[in-house]
Amino acid sequence: MKALLNALSRPRTVKQMDGQAGEDQALAHLEQNGLILVERNFRCKGGEIDLIMRHRQALVFVEVRKRADRRHGGAAASVTAAKQARLIVAAQVYLQRCKTPPACRFDVVAIDGTALTWLTNAIEA
Repeated sequence: MKALLNALSRPRTVKQMDGQAGEDQALAHLEQNGLILVERNFRCKGGEIDLIMRHRQALVFVEVRKRADRRHGGAAASVTAAKQARLIVAAQVYLQRCKTPPACRFDVVAIDGTALTWLTNAIEA
């Protein structure tokens, strides 16, 4: 408990604040397109999911990536195979809560500078 309180009282870094702003931007975009927020920043031992949304009857696990520009491949390219594996593990942990797991998909919201790209079904599970 003490470690949690220490983590909460630490000032956020510029990188953390920038990441939060990217998640805020992605969330607003997804909500404008009819998705409903279920949970934000789901963390478990296996990984983290930035946004969990509902789209019609499906549960959508969303990874948000933000980069200043497209050098080094851009935001979407930064979702490596290792990151995808961690997302899948985290989704499996999350789905254990469900009595009957719904249809699911993995989306990526890539933000390069000011350009936002929403990639649906971006990760094969």
